[in-house]
Amino acid sequence: MSLIYLDDVSTLALASNKCNGCGRCVQVCPHGVFASNGKKPWINDINLCMECGACAKNCPTGAISVESGVGCASALISGWLSGSEPSCDCSEDGKKCC
Repeated sequence: MSLIYLDDVSTLALASNKCNGCGRCVQVCPHGVFASNGKKPWINDINLCMECGACAKNCPTGAISVESGVGCASALISGWLSGSEPSCDCSEDGKKCC
Protein backbone atom coordinates (compact mmCIF):
# COMPACT_ATOMS: atom_id res chain seq x y z
CA MET A 1 0.00 0.00 0.00
CA SER A 2 1.36 3.42 -0.94
CA LEU A 3 0.66 6.46 1.16
CA ILE A 4 -0.79 9.60 -0.41
CA TYR A 5 0.32 12.80 1.28
CA LEU A 6 -1.49 15.81 -0.18
CA ASP A 7 -3.19 16.03 -3.59
CA ASP A 8 -1.80 18.36 -6.26
CA VAL A 9 0.96 20.01 -4.22
CA SER A 10 4.13 18.23 -5.35
CA THR A 11 6.88 20.26 -7.02
CA LEU A 12 8.00 17.19 -9.03
CA ALA A 13 8.49 17.69 -12.78
CA LEU A 14 9.93 15.45 -15.50
CA ALA A 15 11.30 16.92 -18.74
CA SER A 16 10.85 13.92 -21.03
CA ASN A 17 12.90 15.60 -23.77
CA LYS A 18 15.96 15.45 -21.46
CA CYS A 19 15.30 11.87 -20.27
CA ASN A 20 17.63 9.17 -21.63
CA GLY A 21 15.47 6.28 -20.39
CA CYS A 22 17.96 4.92 -17.83
CA GLY A 23 15.17 4.18 -15.33
CA ARG A 24 17.08 5.27 -12.22
CA CYS A 25 14.07 7.31 -11.07
CA VAL A 26 11.95 4.15 -11.12
CA GLN A 27 14.61 2.29 -9.12
CA VAL A 28 15.20 4.89 -6.39
CA CYS A 29 11.69 6.24 -5.78
CA PRO A 30 10.48 4.83 -2.44
CA HIS A 31 6.80 5.33 -3.34
CA GLY A 32 6.60 4.16 -6.96
CA VAL A 33 5.83 7.61 -8.37
CA PHE A 34 7.46 6.70 -11.69
CA ALA A 35 6.57 3.91 -14.10
CA SER A 36 8.30 2.57 -17.19
CA ASN A 37 7.61 0.12 -19.97
CA GLY A 38 11.30 -0.42 -20.64
CA LYS A 39 11.66 2.83 -22.54
CA LYS A 40 11.34 6.31 -21.06
CA PRO A 41 9.80 6.55 -17.59
CA TRP A 42 6.84 8.79 -16.80
CA ILE A 43 5.23 10.14 -13.65
CA ASN A 44 2.59 7.56 -12.84
CA ASP A 45 1.10 9.20 -9.73
CA ILE A 46 2.48 12.58 -8.66
CA ASN A 47 0.35 12.54 -5.48
CA LEU A 48 2.49 9.71 -4.10
CA CYS A 49 5.57 11.97 -4.19
CA MET A 50 6.94 12.98 -0.78
CA GLU A 51 9.56 15.26 -2.37
CA CYS A 52 12.54 13.36 -0.96
CA GLY A 53 14.65 14.28 -4.01
CA ALA A 54 16.11 10.82 -4.65
CA CYS A 55 14.94 10.81 -8.26
CA ALA A 56 16.44 14.19 -9.12
CA LYS A 57 19.69 13.43 -7.31
CA ASN A 58 20.12 10.20 -9.30
CA CYS A 59 19.04 11.51 -12.71
CA PRO A 60 22.18 11.70 -14.88
CA THR A 61 20.62 14.08 -17.41
CA GLY A 62 18.89 16.53 -15.08
CA ALA A 63 15.48 15.63 -16.50
CA ILE A 64 13.84 15.65 -13.06
CA SER A 65 13.29 18.63 -10.85
CA VAL A 66 11.78 18.62 -7.38
CA GLU A 67 12.14 20.97 -4.46
CA SER A 68 13.27 18.40 -1.92
CA GLY A 69 12.90 19.26 1.71
CA VAL A 70 9.86 21.51 1.31
CA GLY A 71 6.39 21.39 2.77
CA CYS A 72 4.76 18.80 4.93
CA ALA A 73 6.77 15.85 3.60
CA SER A 74 9.94 17.44 4.90
CA ALA A 75 8.29 18.24 8.23
CA LEU A 76 7.14 14.65 8.67
CA ILE A 77 10.58 13.24 7.83
CA SER A 78 12.38 15.74 10.08
CA GLY A 79 10.00 15.01 12.95
CA TRP A 80 10.46 11.27 12.51
CA LEU A 81 14.25 11.54 12.40
CA SER A 82 14.49 13.86 15.39
CA GLY A 83 11.75 12.18 17.43
CA SER A 84 9.90 15.49 17.71
CA GLU A 85 6.46 16.66 16.65
CA PRO A 86 6.49 17.62 12.94
CA SER A 87 5.93 21.27 12.05
CA CYS A 88 5.78 22.53 8.49
CA ASP A 89 4.98 26.09 9.60
CA CYS A 90 1.94 26.30 7.34
CA SER A 91 -0.60 26.91 10.08
CA GLU A 92 -1.47 30.39 11.24
CA ASP A 93 0.64 30.12 14.39
CA GLY A 94 3.44 28.11 12.69
CA LYS A 95 3.31 25.41 15.36
CA LYS A 96 1.10 22.75 13.81
CA CYS A 97 1.63 20.44 10.90
CA CYS A 98 -0.75 20.46 7.95
